[in-house]
Amino acid sequence: MKQVFYALILLIMAQSCTQRVAQKSFEKGYYDRAIELYKKSLDPQDAHQNFMLGESYRKSNRLQEAAPYYSAARRAGSREPGLPYYLARSLKANKQYEEAEKILRDFLTKAGGDSNFKALAQVELDNLTKIDVLQAETNYFRIKNLDELNTKFAEYSPVYHNGFLYFTSNREGGKIYGATGTPFTDIYRVQSKGANINIRTLKALDPVINHSDTNEGSIAISSDGTSIIFAKGNTGKATGNTEVNLFFTRYRNSNWSEPRPISVNDPDAWDSTPALTPDGTTLYFSSTRPGGFGGADIYSAQLNRRGRWVDVQNLGPAINTPGDEMFPFVSEDGRLYFSSNGHPGFGNLDLFVATRVRGNITIENLGEPMNSAADDFGLHQFDLTRGFFSSNRPGGKGDDDIYTFINEDPDLRVVNYFLVGTTYTNDDGKHKIVLPNTKVALQAENGELLSEAFTGEDGKFKFRVYAEERYNLLGEKTDYFTTRKEFSTVGKSVEKASLTEFITNVTFQTEIMMDRIVLEKSIVLNNIYYDLDKANIRPDAALVLDSLVQIMNDNPDIFIELGSHTDARAEDDYNMDLSQRRAKSAVEYIIRQGISADRIVAKGYGESKLLIPNAVTEEQHQQNRRTEFKVLRYNPKKNEDNLPPVENQDEYDRFFDDSEGD
Repeated sequence: MKQVFYALILLIMAQSCTQRVAQKSFEKGYYDRAIELYKKSLDPQDAHQNFMLGESYRKSNRLQEAAPYYSAARRAGSREPGLPYYLARSLKANKQYEEAEKILRDFLTKAGGDSNFKALAQVELDNLTKIDVLQAETNYFRIKNLDELNTKFAEYSPVYHNGFLYFTSNREGGKIYGATGTPFTDIYRVQSKGANINIRTLKALDPVINHSDTNEGSIAISSDGTSIIFAKGNTGKATGNTEVNLFFTRYRNSNWSEPRPISVNDPDAWDSTPALTPDGTTLYFSSTRPGGFGGADIYSAQLNRRGRWVDVQNLGPAINTPGDEMFPFVSEDGRLYFSSNGHPGFGNLDLFVATRVRGNITIENLGEPMNSAADDFGLHQFDLTRGFFSSNRPGGKGDDDIYTFINEDPDLRVVNYFLVGTTYTNDDGKHKIVLPNTKVALQAENGELLSEAFTGEDGKFKFRVYAEERYNLLGEKTDYFTTRKEFSTVGKSVEKASLTEFITNVTFQTEIMMDRIVLEKSIVLNNIYYDLDKANIRPDAALVLDSLVQIMNDNPDIFIELGSHTDARAEDDYNMDLSQRRAKSAVEYIIRQGISADRIVAKGYGESKLLIPNAVTEEQHQQNRRTEFKVLRYNPKKNEDNLPPVENQDEYDRFFDDSEGD
């Protein structure tokens, strides 16, 4: 009997030790090891052990396999605040939609509970109620597993460029990544004519890019093929779970340069899944940095003239949700494709497309067969109707597989709208000349930054615009007034029903005239009128003063004097007093609009500076009776965007994406 008792004690101690090691493995991010250890010591009636097993599967991206353990934890009475939400998500991943909906409704109707998880549960419930609608929608996609390329290992994130298909895989085995229990991934390429690959040409990228103990992930390739931005991280160290950043390498002298992190990375976040616009000036990527809307959000960054990625912007709540948004791709017709588990979908990650229509973003689930209850992600087009994507759906070769697709929609027509312009200024002789090296921003009517361009020596810029929208263009250059110009496509769109070509390009022309900032140079504000002997601001004068407010908002580095002048048809002292009151009234109006009082002073000149000393006609008196402003002080901040482009390639490489800055 004693032997049985001691054996039981030893068994309990061993199980307890195994559970402690499992917990430590989980905390370090070694989820696959944690799964192995938790299973060895699993008590089917233990709520905590079952919950931790479910969590280990979820965190290693195996949400379907988490379901039975979350269910067991719930039956055992687990009070983990996120259990109902995670259980519903895992059931949804197994296409058990009705059961998932029931659990969420039960969770939401009970009093108490974590408010954050309840908010997530409500979003998930709302999404579940839309599955029937998604399943009923008609689409024209056909898909096919790329059998010749896929293996029992993972192949994902396809990118097609110049006759080669690039992708990420752990197909050659090697060292094991503790979080997933699978080999570390590398980047490969294979010759391909569209979806027809030549498997004999398959090879991994250079060792300077691929490392045996690091996960190399998704890539983005510049249009000329000489630059790559790719995700790299997860070294397997204890701090390696979120250690994923974006790196840059350039192909020069028949070799890829040593990769280095780019300037958009957040050292405390996961930054991955990069994509470039066709012109290479905008980078999209996914990040878990603070300030987002949930898990991983999609961000954009602009390439400035020094080769640095700047102006990092979250794409906002139309795109990003409390869930995860990742794997962006921008098509030739300007639409953003991405993957998400936060928008209404079939299970885990689904493929979506965002389209801009009349200033609003519409999100469309690509539907079945593009999407499934599994992870569907990493879409890449090689033309507007065909391309690749990744999925770990049942029926594949193994882990993640690459699929091809074709869109056979008979009514598919594409209209691209572009705005092309030039920045100008006047020389000393007041002749119009090109103004090079200028930053131009395209804003939506509500002020949202849509895109930026940096002009070359020809002063040219180009933006994609959309039908039936209004925009503002902002030209910015050191020592010049930032200049705002309106542009609209309203009433200029093309009816798709009238088109015979598959792709139609419509180009609009514009120009931006920019004035140099010259201290003490007076600039007349036209059409500012006052009632006779009055200094109060009339509504028509307020409209003109509003334009000065806009100038000061657009040019925060200028400090101005607002001067008021009268004609000579009254006594000098009276005119001086009247002009001072008018100038003060105008300045007070401008300050009320939010301009800091220390940036503007009022000055009345009376009749001391007549433009026409011997005015006779009312028109001449009006020219004398004017309001002007002039810049008294200008404190420009250092702006890398306005520095001239580097001419020496080595110097350019030193600046390009240097995360340390200057």
